[in-house]
Amino acid sequence: MPEKLIIISAPSGAGKTTIIKEILNSGIDLEFSISACSRKIRAGEQNAVDYYFLSAEEFRKKIENNEFLEWEEVYKDHYYGTLLSELTRIWEKGSNVLVEADVYGGINIKNKYGDKALSIFIRPPSIEKLEERLLKRSTDSKESIQTRVAKAKEEIDNAGKFDVVVVNEDLSKAVEESKNVILKFINSD
Repeated sequence: MPEKLIIISAPSGAGKTTIIKEILNSGIDLEFSISACSRKIRAGEQNAVDYYFLSAEEFRKKIENNEFLEWEEVYKDHYYGTLLSELTRIWEKGSNVLVEADVYGGINIKNKYGDKALSIFIRPPSIEKLEERLLKRSTDSKESIQTRVAKAKEEIDNAGKFDVVVVNEDLSKAVEESKNVILKFINSD
């Protein structure tokens, strides 16, 4: 019988990756499910550590072979998804799985796993703060940032479909709130 599944989703730039790293370093019995994506690798990222970086063609082939729990074409030819093999690998070790998924992927996973999954939505304090964070990150063009901000507005409208919404105004508080919710879920029957 599989262990529990924790899903963390957020608009781009809301701080989910930072929060996830803090949670994973906190000693909670979780292992990160490495997602697959077809975007270009960013400075400091490593293949098979941050993501499985695939070409759009490779990603589409895995879709055809039903190798994903969920996947989404977030932007044109920019696919993100959760490989079924990752969940199996982690559960076979007896660990709980932490999945970072885009908002729609998170909703789909929660719908599939129901009470065996906890879905957490990380919300930025405001769209303006989100745009500021994306600009400071300096990884995207202005056009890309505008696209991400427009998508974030739509994604925030779906926050109510998650079990818990954590507002990331203060990082340490957001991390602590997320850890507490996860511990309560893992320790429940």
